[in-house]
Amino acid sequence: MKIIAPLLVLSLCAIGNSSAAADEGGEAIQAMGRLNGIALACQQPALVSRARNAVITTAPKTRGNGEVFETATNAAFLEQGKSGNCPDAASLSKEIATVEKRLQESFAAPR
Repeated sequence: MKIIAPLLVLSLCAIGNSSAAADEGGEAIQAMGRLNGIALACQQPALVSRARNAVITTAPKTRGNGEVFETATNAAFLEQGKSGNCPDAASLSKEIATVEKRLQESFAAPR
């Protein structure tokens, strides 16, 4: 019983620290999903691959991360279909590069 309380406190502290990183990471995954949906709707296959690969190679492979990415992709794809205004490939690529950096910072291995 004496060991349970300290373990519980340590567990709660770990969850608190990891949830902040998870929030940042989740937002970065969502942003990349949005860009992926735009690239899909605008028929930019190279940028679609780049966005998907950035998430696959950087973020932990969890169901939650996959769902965040897919949900954001689908919503952006549908929204892009309504507006019809596609950004040029260079500006979309620049946005993807920015979010790639956010992903890498969010999911950097602790030192």
